[in-house]
Amino acid sequence: MNWQKRIVEKIKEVAVDPYAKHNNVTKLQGREGYRLRIGDWRVIYELHDDCVEMWVLEVGPRGGIY
Repeated sequence: MNWQKRIVEKIKEVAVDPYAKHNNVTKLQGREGYRLRIGDWRVIYELHDDCVEMWVLEVGPRGGIY
């Protein structure tokens, strides 16, 4: 499976129940949002309760995402 499909699948898994305990999800320090780790890739996202949305802000390799 290529990385793009794997990343999209993991985002969809978290989006089903974003407040559940997920492996490889960490609340960010120093800024709003969360980090999802998928191998050497990172997804930075925020949860917006007022409109029930999960906003994916950035997707990138480990070293350059923050």
